[in-house]
Amino acid sequence: MSNITQIKRFLIEEFLPDVTPEQLADDHDLLSDGVIDSLGVLKLIAWVEDHFSLPVDDTDLDPNNFRSVAAIDAFITARRTAATATVGG
Repeated sequence: MSNITQIKRFLIEEFLPDVTPEQLADDHDLLSDGVIDSLGVLKLIAWVEDHFSLPVDDTDLDPNNFRSVAAIDAFITARRTAATATVGG
């Protein structure tokens, strides 16, 4: 299962119960549209940390990292790449 699918599934279960994965565009602005508020972002960050086993540091708390499904996916990919580079280097 791709990151996009997993992210959409979580967002729909937690914040958008009346929306299908097909209706949630990858670039939909979750913050500006009010889908996720500040507490929702904290819940999302906790889920990312737990589900993907990725630490989210204070420097990662830029709202743009969590603004859309695509942004969350890009953040996860970047953190995994950084973790691999650190372990491998």
